[in-house]
Amino acid sequence: MRRQRNRTKFSMEDIEFRTTLLRSLKNCLEAANKLNEIYKKTNETLDVMLGNQLEIKHTRTEIMNIIQTPDSRPEERKNQVNDLKCEEAKNTQPEGRNEKRIQQCEDSVRSLWDSFKRTNIRIIGVPEDEREQDIENLFEEIRTENFPHLVKEMDLQVQEARRTPNKKNPKRTTPRHIIIKMPRAKDKERILKAARERNSVTYKGIPIRLSADFSTETLQARREWQEIFKVMNAKNLQPRLLYPAKLSFRIEGQIKSFTDKEKLKEFITTKPGLYEMLKGIL
Repeated sequence: MRRQRNRTKFSMEDIEFRTTLLRSLKNCLEAANKLNEIYKKTNETLDVMLGNQLEIKHTRTEIMNIIQTPDSRPEERKNQVNDLKCEEAKNTQPEGRNEKRIQQCEDSVRSLWDSFKRTNIRIIGVPEDEREQDIENLFEEIRTENFPHLVKEMDLQVQEARRTPNKKNPKRTTPRHIIIKMPRAKDKERILKAARERNSVTYKGIPIRLSADFSTETLQARREWQEIFKVMNAKNLQPRLLYPAKLSFRIEGQIKSFTDKEKLKEFITTKPGLYEMLKGIL
């Protein structure tokens, strides 16, 4: 009887967890849809403004042609051209603001997607058809094979385990990745830290790789730091890639961090040694 009550309790907890997860996913999708609507409206406004700008340029060209004719009134025509230049400049300012707004929307969607993936571990290199119906236990075997101390120290409950993409592509020569969703981000970080310290992770002797799971845009942003990261690492600046795509390093006893290359480029102009180190790649 006690065993039956425990099963019922765990079942209810499982239902409650799945309900919370689905509700969070629904909220994320609704937020993404709203951002998409803002993005579309901004694009429409931008198209109208670009059309107005082209019309202004066309009109200015016509006036310039008139100015070049002998019987025209130069001063009056030149004033018209100057007026059009001013109007074009005014029209360009909202365009810049719209581009900034679009970028902010894209950054928000990327941040939302990265937040949803934050507790995920991506496993790369496990052969296809390898225990496809039992991926959760497959991950348990990977942990036992590579991190036996963590198996003893941590009672990890995998929330979700699946291949991605869902459908297998017969033309694809490499195995699909496996996504493991952990309950907490710190559990994921501890496993990834152990993987980095071990250097070589295997599954039944086959080399595999464990990494964090990011959006496509964030992965690209992290890749853009790789060359700079290698140079700094060779010079013992202790570089690190922080979540989600921020470069951190130590210089003159201080830790500096940068979210993009432009800010780093501004900083190295004040550090001649660092400038010489990075001028060829930044």
